[in-house]
Amino acid sequence: MDKNLNQEFVKISVIDTIIEAQLIESVLQEQNIPHRIQSFYDTAYDGLFQFQKGWGAIWAPKTYKKIILEILDNVRSRKWIIPVNPNDQ
Repeated sequence: MDKNLNQEFVKISVIDTIIEAQLIESVLQEQNIPHRIQSFYDTAYDGLFQFQKGWGAIWAPKTYKKIILEILDNVRSRKWIIPVNPNDQ
């Protein structure tokens, strides 16, 4: 059995938008990092609290906190975007 599945998941960070959630989810899956993405959307309030609390949160084993925060920082700073040279088109 995978030892990561037996680890307690802790809240790593708040996620600001659904796009950010999708990007980090993709990177974490690609790197086989165990995680869960939780949306703060509540149908009773039609997402009202997402404006105050953020879109959601990322949960993972504490041992992955540093790497996940680095990935999140790269996503937020857009370091993952490959610049396109308009002259190449």
